[in-house]
Amino acid sequence: MTTGSSSTSRPTADSSSGISTFKGQDRALRADRLGTGGLLLSVLAATAPLMVIAGVMPTTFAVMGIVGQPLLFVILGVVLVLFSVGYAEMSRHVHNAGAFYAYISRGLGGTTGAGAALLALVAYSALQIGIYGIFGFEVSGLFATYLDTEIAWWIPALLAALAVGALGWLKIDVNAKVLGVLLVVEVVLVVIFDIAAVADPAKEGLSLHAFNPDTLTGAGVGTALCFCIAAFTGFEQAPVYAEETSRPHVLVPRVMFLAVSFVAVFFAISSWAFTVATGPSAIIGTAQKESAGLLFSLTESRLGGTFTDVLHVLFVTGMFAALLSFHNVVARYAFAMGREGLLPAAFGRTTGASGAPGTGSLLQTVVSVVVVGAFAVADDGPVGDPTTPVLKLFTWLGNIGALGVILLMATASLSVIVFFVRRGAAGSQAWRLVTSALAGIALLVIAFYTIKDFDVLVGTGPDSSLNWVLPGIIGAAVVLGLVQGLVLKARNPEAHARIGLGNEAFQLDKAAESAESAS
Repeated sequence: MTTGSSSTSRPTADSSSGISTFKGQDRALRADRLGTGGLLLSVLAATAPLMVIAGVMPTTFAVMGIVGQPLLFVILGVVLVLFSVGYAEMSRHVHNAGAFYAYISRGLGGTTGAGAALLALVAYSALQIGIYGIFGFEVSGLFATYLDTEIAWWIPALLAALAVGALGWLKIDVNAKVLGVLLVVEVVLVVIFDIAAVADPAKEGLSLHAFNPDTLTGAGVGTALCFCIAAFTGFEQAPVYAEETSRPHVLVPRVMFLAVSFVAVFFAISSWAFTVATGPSAIIGTAQKESAGLLFSLTESRLGGTFTDVLHVLFVTGMFAALLSFHNVVARYAFAMGREGLLPAAFGRTTGASGAPGTGSLLQTVVSVVVVGAFAVADDGPVGDPTTPVLKLFTWLGNIGALGVILLMATASLSVIVFFVRRGAAGSQAWRLVTSALAGIALLVIAFYTIKDFDVLVGTGPDSSLNWVLPGIIGAAVVLGLVQGLVLKARNPEAHARIGLGNEAFQLDKAAESAESAS
């Protein structure tokens, strides 16, 4: 990994590979920007814990009718720890801002990697842009409640997109500090709610019924898994920042295990706290009645109006933290793809003294503004109507993104197995290959239910064309990426061979230049 100060040298074209070769630092992200704490906070911010607890959990209770949601988080935590075993070991061998697609390239080849690259770009973009919908709706609600002022949801959404875009140009350690403060505050508030619920349980007391396997019977379990696994999205992003850490082979695996373990335990306890506060027998009916207001009604009765008001505000700032975290990830995927010829070379350059992937950040900001603007134009409902910002923008894009990430994780599990087998390390890595296989199978099952029950996830009828159009966006991204990989392989095999190499290709270029100069 390259270190040192930035250079003002201009890029020179490498005619043999078709990829710009940079004689300075601008083709590598700056190392030593993040330590364990900064990396962990950046990753956890994407999970948006308060958004999950206030939004996803009540929805899962209400729509799926599954009392055992806490047990689902435990089960998914085990699956994702199994996934992380092989994924983390892979991170010791591959340090690339392209993370998923880089890992997949190294195991399954450049063409499959190109498909994964476009899939990752689309999936994480969808996850981020979807949050703008619920963010704008909630901010609009705060203005109406506390300032008696009505504003359309898309105004705060677009302002947030511009603010996130501006922060995306700053040093990643500055971003980590912003994310860290917002994350810590919302986690503290949720912990206070958990303690209050346990201290003042419903008539059934501190019941552990929600952890009983019998609560997971019924047709809604598969779909509930889809809802709950989306809550984990973000923990797998640690390798994206590998180039910006001082010891990626140590920090990335450490942060991944810390993140997935924290998320599983934190969400299991918090969803259990809901069942304690209402009683396991009443949680489904109460969630159906209160919907997304469940958390706030429970805190108001136990902790008072002031605490609930603060919680409403932190709900919004937590979403902003998630927006910034996903934005940083998308920008780094675009940077990695630009560096390897999968996007124009301009995307593979860092920006000024910050060392941030500025062009990728700008791309994501533009796409966000365009998509939010399109939904705003199509919105013909009154101010305060959640149909367009929440039920369409947030729900549609959130589930598209979640499906993409699930498929990426399943493919990465296979890639881990192939990678180590091809290196002749199947024996020494046997237990990791077994865990990857188990995780991959479990993730494919969840992907199947996600596609099968997409109409439930996005709230459309069983005969709606959206049930195949929306997941079809993920399929189209994969196909277009694979076609791009095949075309690149036919036209420029050397460039194709570099897919997934990332900064290693940069080092190879430098070595070749040195050898050429010496001769």
